[in-house]
Amino acid sequence: MELRDHPLMSYRGVNNWPPTWTWRGGGENNRPKGEVGILREVLLSKVEPNSRIFLIMQHEDEEYIGCLLFSDETVCAQIFDVLKDQCGHSVEEIGSLDLGHLG
Repeated sequence: MELRDHPLMSYRGVNNWPPTWTWRGGGENNRPKGEVGILREVLLSKVEPNSRIFLIMQHEDEEYIGCLLFSDETVCAQIFDVLKDQCGHSVEEIGSLDLGHLG
């Protein structure tokens, strides 16, 4: 099952992929939506509970941040392990990753 459709990719029953992208400042806010851009960085929240992942994405020479919320810290850690190896890949490509191995 693809990441974008996996039932673990949700928070309180609402799909969390793709995240809402927030401009980090600099040039021009192009207000990207959906599976756009290239993933540059993946950060696990250090604030308890550790159930958030922050994604830094580059789109049209600008950087944006998105947040994935999870109800379960263990699931969050599993998704973090998958995403941290995807830096440099397109967000659309990441949405197609097979997560069938996750329960």
